[in-house]
Amino acid sequence: MKIEFTAFPRSAQGTGASRRMRIAGKVPGILYGADKQAVPIELDHQALFRHLKMEAFHASVLDMTLEGAKQQVLLRDVQMHPFRQLVLHVDFQRVDKNKKIHMRVPLHFINAEVSPGVKVGGGVVNHVYNELDIQCLPDDLPEFIVVDLIKLDLGHSMHINEVPMPKGVEPIPRLKKENPAIVTIQLPRAAIEVEEVAAPVTEITGQAAADAAAAKDGDKKEGDKKDAGKKDAGKKD
Repeated sequence: MKIEFTAFPRSAQGTGASRRMRIAGKVPGILYGADKQAVPIELDHQALFRHLKMEAFHASVLDMTLEGAKQQVLLRDVQMHPFRQLVLHVDFQRVDKNKKIHMRVPLHFINAEVSPGVKVGGGVVNHVYNELDIQCLPDDLPEFIVVDLIKLDLGHSMHINEVPMPKGVEPIPRLKKENPAIVTIQLPRAAIEVEEVAAPVTEITGQAAADAAAAKDGDKKEGDKKDAGKKDAGKKD
Protein backbone atom coordinates (compact mmCIF):
# COMPACT_ATOMS: atom_id res chain seq x y z
CA MET A 1 0.00 0.00 0.00
CA LYS A 2 1.37 3.38 -1.03
CA ILE A 3 0.70 6.10 1.53
CA GLU A 4 1.31 9.74 0.72
CA PHE A 5 1.05 12.80 2.95
CA THR A 6 2.19 16.40 3.02
CA ALA A 7 4.40 18.19 5.54
CA PHE A 8 5.37 21.85 5.76
CA PRO A 9 8.58 23.59 6.91
CA ARG A 10 8.37 24.91 10.47
CA SER A 11 10.21 28.11 11.33
CA ALA A 12 8.85 28.80 14.82
CA GLN A 13 10.23 26.54 17.53
CA GLY A 14 9.95 26.25 21.29
CA THR A 15 7.19 25.38 23.77
CA GLY A 16 5.11 28.49 23.17
CA ALA A 17 5.28 28.15 19.38
CA SER A 18 4.31 24.45 19.57
CA ARG A 19 1.35 25.29 21.80
CA ARG A 20 0.10 27.87 19.32
CA MET A 21 0.49 25.38 16.48
CA ARG A 22 -1.63 22.79 18.27
CA ILE A 23 -4.33 25.38 18.95
CA ALA A 24 -4.34 26.14 15.21
CA GLY A 25 -4.78 22.45 14.36
CA LYS A 26 -1.14 21.73 13.47
CA VAL A 27 1.31 19.14 14.78
CA PRO A 28 5.02 19.92 15.25
CA GLY A 29 7.48 17.31 14.04
CA ILE A 30 11.03 16.61 12.95
CA LEU A 31 12.53 15.00 9.84
CA TYR A 32 16.03 13.51 10.15
CA GLY A 33 18.35 10.80 8.85
CA ALA A 34 20.11 9.74 5.63
CA ASP A 35 23.16 11.81 6.59
CA LYS A 36 21.24 15.05 6.10
CA GLN A 37 20.45 17.89 8.45
CA ALA A 38 17.36 17.54 10.65
CA VAL A 39 14.45 19.71 9.51
CA PRO A 40 11.61 20.96 11.77
CA ILE A 41 8.25 20.32 10.11
CA GLU A 42 4.54 20.69 10.81
CA LEU A 43 1.54 18.65 9.68
CA ASP A 44 -2.22 19.06 9.60
CA HIS A 45 -3.56 17.38 12.76
CA GLN A 46 -6.77 16.05 11.23
CA ALA A 47 -5.02 14.45 8.26
CA LEU A 48 -2.23 13.01 10.44
CA PHE A 49 -4.66 11.61 13.02
CA ARG A 50 -6.58 9.88 10.24
CA HIS A 51 -3.36 8.31 8.94
CA LEU A 52 -2.31 7.17 12.41
CA LYS A 53 -5.41 4.96 12.59
CA MET A 54 -4.02 2.94 9.67
CA GLU A 55 -1.85 -0.02 10.66
CA ALA A 56 0.25 0.34 7.52
CA PHE A 57 1.17 3.94 8.36
CA HIS A 58 3.23 2.65 11.31
CA ALA A 59 5.07 -0.08 9.40
CA SER A 60 5.52 1.11 5.81
CA VAL A 61 7.80 3.30 3.76
CA LEU A 62 5.81 6.53 3.36
CA ASP A 63 5.93 9.18 0.64
CA MET A 64 6.27 12.62 2.22
CA THR A 65 5.88 15.77 0.12
CA LEU A 66 7.85 18.66 1.59
CA GLU A 67 8.20 21.94 -0.28
CA GLY A 68 7.05 20.30 -3.49
CA ALA A 69 9.63 17.48 -3.32
CA LYS A 70 8.79 13.87 -2.50
CA GLN A 71 10.96 11.76 -0.25
CA GLN A 72 10.55 8.38 1.40
CA VAL A 73 10.36 8.31 5.17
CA LEU A 74 9.49 6.07 8.12
CA LEU A 75 7.36 7.03 11.10
CA ARG A 76 9.66 6.65 14.07
CA ASP A 77 7.86 8.18 17.05
CA VAL A 78 4.48 9.61 18.01
CA GLN A 79 3.79 11.52 21.21
CA MET A 80 0.13 11.59 22.25
CA HIS A 81 -1.67 13.64 24.89
CA PRO A 82 -2.22 11.54 28.06
CA PHE A 83 -6.03 11.51 27.80
CA ARG A 84 -7.09 13.62 24.80
CA GLN A 85 -7.10 12.50 21.17
CA LEU A 86 -4.34 14.96 20.41
CA VAL A 87 -1.01 14.33 18.70
CA LEU A 88 1.71 16.36 20.40
CA HIS A 89 4.74 15.58 18.24
CA VAL A 90 5.93 13.21 15.49
CA ASP A 91 9.33 12.04 14.26
CA PHE A 92 10.07 10.87 10.71
CA GLN A 93 13.29 9.31 9.42
CA ARG A 94 14.49 9.61 5.83
CA VAL A 95 15.05 6.32 4.01
CA ASP A 96 18.26 5.30 2.25
CA LYS A 97 17.30 2.56 -0.21
CA ASN A 98 20.74 1.00 0.00
CA LYS A 99 20.78 0.60 3.79
CA LYS A 100 18.90 -1.94 5.85
CA ILE A 101 16.29 -0.58 8.21
CA HIS A 102 15.09 -1.89 11.55
CA MET A 103 11.31 -1.84 11.88
CA ARG A 104 8.61 -3.32 14.08
CA VAL A 105 5.87 -4.86 11.94
CA PRO A 106 2.53 -6.37 13.04
CA LEU A 107 1.87 -10.12 13.05
CA HIS A 108 -1.35 -11.40 11.46
CA PHE A 109 -2.41 -14.78 12.86
CA ILE A 110 -4.54 -16.97 10.59
CA ASN A 111 -6.34 -20.35 10.82
CA ALA A 112 -6.48 -20.27 14.62
CA GLU A 113 -10.09 -21.51 14.71
CA VAL A 114 -9.30 -24.61 12.60
CA SER A 115 -6.01 -25.52 14.28
CA PRO A 116 -5.97 -28.92 16.09
CA GLY A 117 -5.31 -27.23 19.43
CA VAL A 118 -8.49 -25.15 19.19
CA LYS A 119 -10.85 -27.23 17.07
CA VAL A 120 -10.05 -30.62 18.63
CA GLY A 121 -8.34 -29.79 21.91
CA GLY A 122 -10.62 -26.94 22.98
CA GLY A 123 -7.68 -24.66 23.71
CA VAL A 124 -7.32 -20.91 23.37
CA VAL A 125 -4.65 -19.01 21.46
CA ASN A 126 -2.23 -16.91 23.48
CA HIS A 127 -0.33 -14.26 21.49
CA VAL A 128 3.04 -13.76 23.17
CA TYR A 129 4.06 -11.30 20.41
CA ASN A 130 1.76 -9.13 18.31
CA GLU A 131 4.64 -7.34 16.56
CA LEU A 132 8.05 -8.43 15.42
CA ASP A 133 11.33 -6.52 15.14
CA ILE A 134 12.78 -7.20 11.70
CA GLN A 135 15.50 -5.86 9.43
CA CYS A 136 15.49 -5.51 5.64
CA LEU A 137 16.08 -3.10 2.80
CA PRO A 138 13.36 -0.44 2.44
CA ASP A 139 11.95 -1.97 -0.76
CA ASP A 140 11.48 -5.33 1.01
CA LEU A 141 9.60 -3.95 4.02
CA PRO A 142 6.30 -5.85 4.49
CA GLU A 143 3.16 -4.25 5.92
CA PHE A 144 2.72 -7.32 8.16
CA ILE A 145 3.93 -10.90 8.58
CA VAL A 146 1.50 -13.84 8.40
CA VAL A 147 1.64 -16.53 11.10
CA ASP A 148 -0.29 -19.66 10.07
CA LEU A 149 -1.57 -21.75 13.02
CA ILE A 150 -3.13 -24.51 10.88
CA LYS A 151 -0.91 -27.25 12.40
CA LEU A 152 -0.50 -26.00 15.97
CA ASP A 153 -1.59 -28.54 18.62
CA LEU A 154 -2.79 -28.06 22.17
CA GLY A 155 0.07 -27.37 24.57
CA HIS A 156 2.45 -26.50 21.73
CA SER A 157 4.13 -23.23 20.76
CA MET A 158 5.36 -21.63 17.56
CA HIS A 159 8.73 -19.92 17.68
CA ILE A 160 10.08 -17.02 15.64
CA ASN A 161 12.41 -19.17 13.52
CA GLU A 162 9.45 -21.37 12.51
CA VAL A 163 7.61 -18.47 10.86
CA PRO A 164 8.28 -18.10 7.11
CA MET A 165 9.64 -14.60 6.43
CA PRO A 166 9.02 -12.58 3.27
CA LYS A 167 11.92 -12.36 0.82
CA GLY A 168 14.77 -10.22 2.09
CA VAL A 169 13.30 -10.01 5.62
CA GLU A 170 14.72 -11.53 8.80
CA PRO A 171 14.26 -11.06 12.55
CA ILE A 172 16.83 -8.86 14.25
CA PRO A 173 19.89 -10.90 15.38
CA ARG A 174 18.92 -10.99 19.06
CA LEU A 175 15.50 -12.52 18.36
CA LYS A 176 16.94 -14.90 15.78
CA LYS A 177 19.43 -16.19 18.35
CA GLU A 178 17.01 -16.43 21.29
CA ASN A 179 14.15 -17.81 19.14
CA PRO A 180 11.35 -17.08 21.65
CA ALA A 181 7.80 -18.44 21.34
CA ILE A 182 5.43 -15.98 19.68
CA VAL A 183 2.16 -17.90 20.10
CA THR A 184 0.88 -20.88 22.11
CA ILE A 185 -2.36 -22.84 22.43
CA GLN A 186 -3.33 -23.75 25.98
CA LEU A 187 -6.40 -24.92 27.86
CA PRO A 188 -8.49 -22.08 29.29
CA ARG A 189 -7.57 -21.18 32.87
CA ALA A 190 -11.07 -22.10 34.11
CA ALA A 191 -10.74 -25.63 32.73
CA ILE A 192 -7.33 -26.09 34.39
CA GLU A 193 -8.64 -24.87 37.76
CA VAL A 194 -11.63 -27.22 37.65
CA GLU A 195 -9.33 -30.13 36.85
CA GLU A 196 -7.04 -29.30 39.78
CA VAL A 197 -9.88 -28.82 42.30
CA ALA A 198 -11.78 -32.00 41.37
CA ALA A 199 -10.83 -34.92 43.69
CA PRO A 200 -11.43 -38.67 43.09
CA VAL A 201 -14.49 -40.10 44.91
CA THR A 202 -14.29 -43.67 46.27
CA GLU A 203 -17.59 -45.51 46.62
CA ILE A 204 -17.73 -47.94 49.59
CA THR A 205 -20.00 -50.90 48.84
CA GLY A 206 -20.38 -54.62 49.56
CA GLN A 207 -17.68 -56.29 51.64
CA ALA A 208 -15.77 -53.03 52.10
CA ALA A 209 -18.78 -51.49 53.80
CA ALA A 210 -19.24 -54.56 56.02
CA ASP A 211 -15.58 -54.54 57.03
CA ALA A 212 -15.76 -50.84 57.88
CA ALA A 213 -18.89 -51.42 60.03
CA ALA A 214 -17.25 -54.38 61.81
CA ALA A 215 -14.16 -52.35 62.57
CA LYS A 216 -16.27 -49.53 63.96
CA ASP A 217 -18.26 -52.01 66.15
CA GLY A 218 -15.01 -53.57 67.39
CA ASP A 219 -13.69 -50.17 68.40
CA LYS A 220 -16.93 -49.50 70.30
CA LYS A 221 -16.78 -52.79 72.23
CA GLU A 222 -13.15 -52.24 73.12
CA GLY A 223 -14.09 -48.81 74.43
CA ASP A 224 -16.93 -50.29 76.55
CA LYS A 225 -14.53 -52.86 78.10
CA LYS A 226 -12.10 -50.10 79.07
CA ASP A 227 -14.90 -48.06 80.65
CA ALA A 228 -16.12 -51.14 82.62
CA GLY A 229 -12.60 -51.81 83.85
CA LYS A 230 -12.30 -48.27 85.12
CA LYS A 231 -15.61 -48.55 87.00
CA ASP A 232 -14.57 -51.86 88.71
CA ALA A 233 -11.30 -50.36 89.76
CA GLY A 234 -13.19 -47.46 91.30
CA LYS A 235 -15.42 -49.74 93.34
CA LYS A 236 -12.44 -51.68 94.74
CA ASP A 237 -10.84 -48.44 95.86
